[in-house]
Amino acid sequence: MAHLTTNPADKERFLCIYPAYINSKKTLAEGRRIPAEKAVENPSCAEIRDVLTAAGLNVLVENKMYSREWNRDVQFRGRVRIQLKLEDGSLCQEKFTSRKDVMFYVAEMIPKLKSRTQKSGGAEAGSQQGEGGKKGKKKKK
Repeated sequence: MAHLTTNPADKERFLCIYPAYINSKKTLAEGRRIPAEKAVENPSCAEIRDVLTAAGLNVLVENKMYSREWNRDVQFRGRVRIQLKLEDGSLCQEKFTSRKDVMFYVAEMIPKLKSRTQKSGGAEAGSQQGEGGKKGKKKKK
């Protein structure tokens, strides 16, 4: 039987972050935990891991399903565990004091990932063209 540990450096005490927490496509009922305007569209575990590893945090990825995720697809699988505090209870990094700090940071950094900037660049251009098209139609009327 695993005994409950109070040691913050123990893997059991790491924070859990599921991609759903910062997914702008999810509602609060579906598990989003930060404001939609700050969230990211369909973030993956790999993206969360990359961002937090780059930030210098101790990160683990586990192959777990989020309980509120109805889609059993592989891309929605996984959760990220983050060590927030050292064994003596002091923070690993001053800027991350709570899970909210971590979530906001991840949501802010994922859109800046190289994999995202290439993809979203195309999407943004597409949406601008779309808007342009709509404006054109209004003028015709």
